[in-house]
Amino acid sequence: MSTILSILKSSFSLNLLRFVWNVQDVCSPGMYRMCHEDVVLITKDKMKLHCFLVGGIPELESAKGTVIIFHGNAMNYGDMLDHAKVFYDHMVATLLVEYRGYGHNKGVPSEKGLCLDAQAAVDYVTSHPILSKLPIIIYGQSLGGAVAIEAASKNHDKISALIIENTFISIAEFINGFPIIRHLSWMCTQKWKSSAKLSRLPTSLPILMLSGRFDRVIDPSHMDELWKVAMTRGRPESKNGQPNEEYQPPTKDMFQEFPYGRHTSTYLEDNYWETIIKFLENVLEIQIPDVDEDEDED
Repeated sequence: MSTILSILKSSFSLNLLRFVWNVQDVCSPGMYRMCHEDVVLITKDKMKLHCFLVGGIPELESAKGTVIIFHGNAMNYGDMLDHAKVFYDHMVATLLVEYRGYGHNKGVPSEKGLCLDAQAAVDYVTSHPILSKLPIIIYGQSLGGAVAIEAASKNHDKISALIIENTFISIAEFINGFPIIRHLSWMCTQKWKSSAKLSRLPTSLPILMLSGRFDRVIDPSHMDELWKVAMTRGRPESKNGQPNEEYQPPTKDMFQEFPYGRHTSTYLEDNYWETIIKFLENVLEIQIPDVDEDEDED
């Protein structure tokens, strides 16, 4: 009986995290007429991760910042090229990260493994001769949001902002939203306790949360709860009934709703990119160039 439960537990946890995709389904930045470099990251446990660094040397040298992008489940790094294209046009470099077991990469994904993958991505950017001199923004969607929060929690002193979209409080809370499988949540070995990690981020780190209210995969209530956590993070317990005067609440955080935004297509909604650009200009205190539409159509 214990052997059967062990097999079920392993299968259940992996199936929640991984879908198998044909490597031929990975699109290339060249299809978007973007200069790029195919980079291979080496993780702490010696896994090789094939990723895209979007932007040639001239673009990188004039970039206003670097965005590290973590994609969602049932996706691959090529699926984030629409995002990379907008950043590219606004002179922002992007590193499209691919996890172990996804895209062109070998291995089996797990929470521990993806955390190592995320750290390898941050280490690559912070050691890059050009990118290390630029503000670093971490962006994650869905599962990638959990990965992004993990990366931010371990590197908050190295990054300038965090952007998360349509992600969950934790895997346990996500599973509890499904009437049939909620009773099996104890079998899942993947925890992804994003809420707890978010609560420990410094209030000085600006956070942008993007919530598609028509999300039918992860209920928008998860984003609402994460926002509540973000707004109260770092608040110390008062002593003898007296508030701690040293506490500084977040001042640059933003929460933006998109009424018709779906789980993976919220980025197509009106005002989505305007929100991101405005946020980055505010927190980085820079002016990000507008896209030349005539030039973009050539």
